Amino acid sequence: MVYKSISVVVPVFNEEKRIENAIEKIVASDTCGLVKEIIVVDDGSTDNTSHNVKLQITNYKSNSKFKLQKVKILFIEKKKNEGKGAALKEAFSKSTGDIVLIQDADLEYDPSDYPILLEPFLKNDADVVYGSRFISDRPHRVLYYWHSVINKFLTMFSNMMTNLNLTDMETGFKVFKGGLIRSLAIKLESKRFGFEPEITARVAKIKEVKIYEVGISYSGRTYQEGKKIGWRDGVKAVGEIVYYNLFVR
Repeated sequence: MVYKSISVVVPVFNEEKRIENAIEKIVASDTCGLVKEIIVVDDGSTDNTSHNVKLQITNYKSNSKFKLQKVKILFIEKKKNEGKGAALKEAFSKSTGDIVLIQDADLEYDPSDYPILLEPFLKNDADVVYGSRFISDRPHRVLYYWHSVINKFLTMFSNMMTNLNLTDMETGFKVFKGGLIRSLAIKLESKRFGFEPEITARVAKIKEVKIYEVGISYSGRTYQEGKKIGWRDGVKAVGEIVYYNLFVR
């Protein structure tokens, strides 16, 4: 398959201090020659996130250098906060790229890793690529021990249900063939962080799907810096792994 374009979808909630830098890094990122479509979904932010995104898009559109980059930016503003999964579902449905990549707005995941994530598509015709924080020699910020334990447990439990051998099911760097993720988007149910086990379960049920993992860098945040996912989401993920693997087709 010849790939010509990529959609980078960015779910964002109350990231007024980081969203402009995130968009700037995505615009400047290396996508291996693929034409870039950036879809930012503001999930009902209560700070200045929405204002900052609109201002930045206006500034880009008036910049002649930006026009030469052939980058399209679409902004979706939701009035009500529903969660990451709901924001992604809307972004997927609006995407047009041959490849669709998820980029968190907090930049825990670095846009400089895009070529690593795209390699399995360009060389091996992958259907899905997960960026793993646990098989990489790239820079990795040292933070919470119990977070890593819980992540590895959830990955192991998910693998037991899907019969995959992933090392990082909960990764925020997930990349898909555009047609595949758009066909799955209409079925997605989870509105919050349950998106991760749900999409993994749904992908695993596709006959002869080609899934790859690549090592990525990771610069995690502390809760003081704005990290949103917590232990309750980990507990919910156990039930979601069971539900989406055993009770949903």
